[in-house]
Amino acid sequence: MKHKLLIATLLACSPLTVLAHNLSIGQTVPDVKVDKYGEILISGDDTTYQGWSNAEMLGKVRVIQAIAGRSSSKEMNAPLMQAITAAKFSESDYQTTTIINQDDAMWGTGSFVKSSAEDSKQEFPWSSMVLDESGVVASSWGLQEESSAIVVQDKQGKVLFVHEGALDDAQIASVLELVKANL
Repeated sequence: MKHKLLIATLLACSPLTVLAHNLSIGQTVPDVKVDKYGEILISGDDTTYQGWSNAEMLGKVRVIQAIAGRSSSKEMNAPLMQAITAAKFSESDYQTTTIINQDDAMWGTGSFVKSSAEDSKQEFPWSSMVLDESGVVASSWGLQEESSAIVVQDKQGKVLFVHEGALDDAQIASVLELVKANL
């Protein structure tokens, strides 16, 4: 009986270790390329896509928001995105990069996720937005499904902060201070 309880407890806890990301403070994010869709570009009212890789994020301080293709994931860290917009960081030294995992969308909503990503790029043209059709970033970085990950990296690509899930007020303040200190 005790063995069954122990096995049940181990099985219940084992998914927690599988869900942990593989991003480390002081290191760079694992290299990844998105070829299916990729970075969203706008020219007037036209939207196009080009391949994207994390190597393109060097040279500016970044807040990377890697989200599932779900409205609940987008809203999870909306307060941080609003605080960043209000802070008006210099576009020459700072950029937000949003990576949307279309593979982690509710069944049948992929076209809505794509349309929403394109609308967001129109609304925030200075931000870098990446639509990842196959979820290669989430897979490479070991990110949780149905969630939002926030990563702050310096101009050399070193991770300064990483958190999965909603940030609290103290964490939002910490992210803003990290950005300011590294501009």
